[in-house]
Amino acid sequence: MNSENLVQVEKVKVLFDGFKALDIESFGIKENELRVVVGPNGAGKTTLCDVISGKTRVTEGHVYFDGRETTQMPENAISAMGVGRKFQTPTVFDSLTVFENMELALPGRRRVFQNIFGKVSSDNRDKIMTTLTRVGLAKYANLLSKHLSHGQRQWLEISMLIVQSPKLLLVDEPAAGLTDEETHLTGELLLELAGSHTIMVIEHDMEFVRQLNRTVTVLCEGKVLCEGPLEKVQSDERVIEAYLGR
Repeated sequence: MNSENLVQVEKVKVLFDGFKALDIESFGIKENELRVVVGPNGAGKTTLCDVISGKTRVTEGHVYFDGRETTQMPENAISAMGVGRKFQTPTVFDSLTVFENMELALPGRRRVFQNIFGKVSSDNRDKIMTTLTRVGLAKYANLLSKHLSHGQRQWLEISMLIVQSPKLLLVDEPAAGLTDEETHLTGELLLELAGSHTIMVIEHDMEFVRQLNRTVTVLCEGKVLCEGPLEKVQSDERVIEAYLGR
């Protein structure tokens, strides 16, 4: 394992009914790095996220997070270590306000009695409002979440992750379904967060990837095809063939 990396995947294979969904020799992300993972549909991007978060068990190989092997750990134990996951479709509660969604995301708040009887401490209230201000949602704190735009729902879910103070944010297609303006603002948010968080972004929108302007890992048929700056990977013949089918 590379001791510099917060996340390390080594010689990992994932088979689904004989189909090899993932076959990665080595993949790592350094602490406070923003890494972008791209690839055609079926390339293994979501499976890689599933392996890191513990949602999917590897058939072979080893997964490490923050210096510990997590290969056989249950998903909730890996989450408790500091791995946060944001899926492509926002999973916020429409019947709750923006603030209440944030309150529910606080560590330990998902226990039923704490949510019914517990009060938010002034420190946690400040933490919630600071985070909402950061993403431009503070003025909507008392608004029911069902009234938010798709982009605002994406920002709320990212905020719900941030308030948990994870060491790693796994963010699946944050630009999906957004307007151009929302896409740009989402990129700015992720770049700002990258200074104090380790982030892995799965994305299809190459303009969005260009805005992030960070190291790109290209997956194809479950394997790491190439890695490096966007300009380098875009000019790689293997990438052009994978995307264009030449």
